[in-house]
Amino acid sequence: MNSILSGLGMSRPIIAAPMAGGPGTPELAGAAASVGSLGFVAGGYRTVEALGEQIASVRARTRFFGVNLFVPNPVPVERDAYDRYARLVQAEADRYDLDLTGVGPREDDDGWSDKIQLLLDDPVPLVSFTFGLPSETTIAALRRAGSVVVQTVTSPAEATLAQDAGVDLLAVQASAAGGHSGTLDPATVPPEIPLGDLLAQVRAVTTLPLIAAGGLGTADAVASALHAGAAAVMVGTVLLRSEESGASKPHRAALADPSRGRTLVTRAFTGRPARALRNGFTDRYSPVAPLGYPALHHLTGPLRRAAAAAGDPEAINLWAGTGYRHATEEPAAQILTRLTDHTPMITTV
Repeated sequence: MNSILSGLGMSRPIIAAPMAGGPGTPELAGAAASVGSLGFVAGGYRTVEALGEQIASVRARTRFFGVNLFVPNPVPVERDAYDRYARLVQAEADRYDLDLTGVGPREDDDGWSDKIQLLLDDPVPLVSFTFGLPSETTIAALRRAGSVVVQTVTSPAEATLAQDAGVDLLAVQASAAGGHSGTLDPATVPPEIPLGDLLAQVRAVTTLPLIAAGGLGTADAVASALHAGAAAVMVGTVLLRSEESGASKPHRAALADPSRGRTLVTRAFTGRPARALRNGFTDRYSPVAPLGYPALHHLTGPLRRAAAAAGDPEAINLWAGTGYRHATEEPAAQILTRLTDHTPMITTV
């Protein structure tokens, strides 16, 4: 495993997680690489053209990085349920002169085929997948192109499927992680299993190297995950307030707000389970939001963008893992270095 990580330019066993929708930036990926970590281009929600531009921007900073894609795993929403939800959420949109009720549900695959072709035509060092499991043919093609392939899993059963499909590494995501759960079954919220216990469960069914993710915000937590059997860790929330993060101002402020007491898992924003700071939107709409991805993501997207621009934290998705209190306002390189204070450096074996 050390040879795989060192071949990706890593000297520290820590990865800056892909964060779609804005928080992940080329600057963040470059900062991670500068201290022997590894960063990502988050391909989710981008057009293939924008993805290509992001890859070029990161390449101008470092040879070593990954690209993360959302694998199509749609949950079509029932039209009646979608329309009821749109009417409810319209009460929020009225404040921004938006009409969310005039357009039906949008179901798409996030440009999947075009993005895969881009990565085959212009290979990158590492490709990771979440939300679904690519075909064995796709995984094999990316590996032949020279990319290391990582699959996000949330259970031993998913780990077995990914190993059988031919991936190189597993990103084991505990329920404490911020943002979307990588579960292959978005109709079910993964149980709240501590990361160390989940690593042990996954290790029992696979020999693939494991990358631990979920709630890691301190050097002690990172060291504990590595001691539990992970070859490396992946952190996201703890980087959201970094200088290189693209997180919005209200998102950054909410992470530092001592009055926000907890996170919760909600599908109110996108129709898929995701962990966020509690706010007015989650309080009002979590109990009534239907299952339906990506339709709900597209429905609430204009509202979330308008609220972020207006500085309104009560109507945006404040993605955050359980370790969000440890997010600090400083350079990402300092954060990643501090988180690996208690861990040995990676050496080639």
